[in-house]
Amino acid sequence: MLNRLVLYLRMIKFSHSVFALPFAFTAMVLAAKGFPEPEQILWITVAMVSGRTAAMGLNRIIDRKIDALNPRTANREIPAGKIKVMEAMFFVLLSLGFFFFAAYMLNPLCLRLAPVAVFFFVLYPYTKRFTWLSHIVLGIAISGAPLGAWIAIKGSIDLEIIPLSIAVVFWLAGFDVLYALQDMDFDVHSGLHSIPVRFGVKKALLLSRSFHFIT
Repeated sequence: MLNRLVLYLRMIKFSHSVFALPFAFTAMVLAAKGFPEPEQILWITVAMVSGRTAAMGLNRIIDRKIDALNPRTANREIPAGKIKVMEAMFFVLLSLGFFFFAAYMLNPLCLRLAPVAVFFFVLYPYTKRFTWLSHIVLGIAISGAPLGAWIAIKGSIDLEIIPLSIAVVFWLAGFDVLYALQDMDFDVHSGLHSIPVRFGVKKALLLSRSFHFIT
């Protein structure tokens, strides 16, 4: 049982959940002008972790055939046969259940906007098939962390949180461009899109620096 749990956590890179949490907690504290109620902290954390878990699970399921062809990713849990697609789907649905329940426990606007977040979870894995702007789409998906945490406290979308959300978009896009460099040859061969494929290594590095400068 424990070994299976470790497999699932490895599939979704659970240790990387910390990437979005600092932005969510920062927005949470800013919105509350201090520390919010303990139950708000709890449900924001549940929403962030379960949302990211669902997003990573969807990414692994949608990209499983591409991952199987890429030497770097062929040993991932689904293409390697360690986790079946239906098992991964159940894991995703369970995570989405926690995500929507956490949104429900926070406030009505969080619950109404939860499907928008899920839309970006599903959209991102497909974008690399048709646009080099996939890095920006991923950034938009992750920017839901501070925006969602702000809404969880305030119950509204306010201009004050927009700069932080935009910063997250370009912060994430900047290092995702760097991450994409390692798959550049495979992406070219497979007809996949990215900034390195579209503009080459030198311009990709320049764009990554530019994104981080904007951040």
